[in-house]
Amino acid sequence: MRSHYCTDLGKNDIGKEVSVCGWVNSYRDHGGVVFIDLRDKTGLIQLVCDPKDSKNAYEVANEARNEFVLRAKGKVRARGEGLVNPKLKTGEIEIVVENLSIENPSEPLPFVIGDKSVNEEIKLKYRFLDLRTNENYEKFKLRSKAAIAARNALDELGFIEVETPILTRATPEGARDYLVPSRVYPGSFYALPQSPQLFKQLLMCSGFDRYFQIAKCFRDEDLRADRQPEFTQIDVEMSFCEQEDVINVGEKVLKDIFSACGHEIKTPFRRMEYKEAMELYGSDKPDLRFEMPLIDVADIFEKSNNEMFANLGSDKKKNRVKALVVKGGDKIFSKRQMQGFEEFVRKFGAQGLAFIQVKEEGLKGPLVKFFAESEINELVSRCDLTVGDVVFFGAGKKKIVLDYMGRFRIFLANELNLIDENKFEFLWVVNFPMFEQNDDGSYSAMHHPFTMPNNPDEADIEDITSIAYDVVLNGVELGGGSIRIHKSQIQEKVFKLLKIEPNEQREKFGFLLDALSFGAPPHGGIAIGFDRLMMLVTKSSSIRDVIAFPKTQRAQCPMTKAPSEVSHDQLQELGLRINLKDKK
Repeated sequence: MRSHYCTDLGKNDIGKEVSVCGWVNSYRDHGGVVFIDLRDKTGLIQLVCDPKDSKNAYEVANEARNEFVLRAKGKVRARGEGLVNPKLKTGEIEIVVENLSIENPSEPLPFVIGDKSVNEEIKLKYRFLDLRTNENYEKFKLRSKAAIAARNALDELGFIEVETPILTRATPEGARDYLVPSRVYPGSFYALPQSPQLFKQLLMCSGFDRYFQIAKCFRDEDLRADRQPEFTQIDVEMSFCEQEDVINVGEKVLKDIFSACGHEIKTPFRRMEYKEAMELYGSDKPDLRFEMPLIDVADIFEKSNNEMFANLGSDKKKNRVKALVVKGGDKIFSKRQMQGFEEFVRKFGAQGLAFIQVKEEGLKGPLVKFFAESEINELVSRCDLTVGDVVFFGAGKKKIVLDYMGRFRIFLANELNLIDENKFEFLWVVNFPMFEQNDDGSYSAMHHPFTMPNNPDEADIEDITSIAYDVVLNGVELGGGSIRIHKSQIQEKVFKLLKIEPNEQREKFGFLLDALSFGAPPHGGIAIGFDRLMMLVTKSSSIRDVIAFPKTQRAQCPMTKAPSEVSHDQLQELGLRINLKDKK
């Protein structure tokens, strides 16, 4: 149907007969001559429909409206003097149309394509229209290039691509499973995989040595900007490897992906212990595009003449007292603003937020009276305070303080425009805790129960670390992985610490335990969140922007109206019945 895409044409094509196809991006009638900006996946070119050149083309052009699908044939010519459009790649030329046909008209649009002010639900309802913008096309073009680069990099490193099942059994992996009822086995259910974790370990037990897959994963969990009920990850597993080998593979894949997307990144990436990341930045995925670390001042508070502060400072295992310095903040923030910051941290469990201002005459603030001059001098030295600075303090339970002070650090950086949006700052966070305590006092695996512990014989469960690693980019966890347990005695010890009884082990993980018992090699891997990666590469605000047909934050699809009710006959065939009393 076409001889060229729109922007394939240029000054070298002047005088050529060409055929183009696309959508009407805009049309204008200027004194009996119709100008149409025709759009295809590459961009725009101007069509000129003049009755002097072709009466038929002019009459058809008069009928055309925005988003009509057209086929046009004509001759390329240079635009007249003073009519060049420097904003367009084809701004120096136009096509004088000889033949024009409407392949398909369009109903009036529900919104102007490309209008960023349109409600997201409306855009998702008409996602096929929203995707017509060149900006969206370029995002998915980059996504395709990134996927090809990942495959090529892993193929070069000797990995083979293997597809693992979508219908599997429910296993406890940290989130709710999506369940699929079986018609053949009434009362039984498949589960959609939260990840290919167990299958890729089985492939290592099968001697495949190096596996990868660009895999679909499904999790029925609460949603945020960087979460979807279905998402894609670059899944990698390898045998006879150590942590260093997996990290090298991860860096190679990411370097090649970014290169394919037009960005050269430096390797090796910086590394940081989990404990250091939490203590300095209040996060296991710290944004290192700016400084402003948290400063430990517990020992200074321990000397306070305020009993509550002194007690908080003295229990260094359970509590934390952290300072956060804003250089020159006294001239930036009003006292009212600083008091308002307390409302922000209270949303994350803070009891309050104290601050001290550094004035010419000395430190000012409600906390100053509780410290002797020697402690004040120590605080000034520890926090490197100078006139005009403001220092904020968070104190209380370790987990809560690190969380809200870490969030507050990011909040202040955004308020102060400290973040370089054009910077890519990578980081490996290593040596994660093996276990984390739940609200009821029990423990669960921080990654998963097949992660190899560094020190499984440690007396205190909270001191056991794992050979686990996350790769972080600009404060977003891109991916994570671990070296896996391949020895049954270590696996049994981990299950025992998690209070998973032998019968439960067999019921939930029997097939994997069997595989591990038949000569399983040492193995490990990593999974990189492909949607999150593309969100950052394209500087999008949400992974929904880089998924062709995403769900809303309520896990709904406004376009297809999924999830939807099904017929009574379908339910009966599956042996299911809806309890209408529980239906919301």
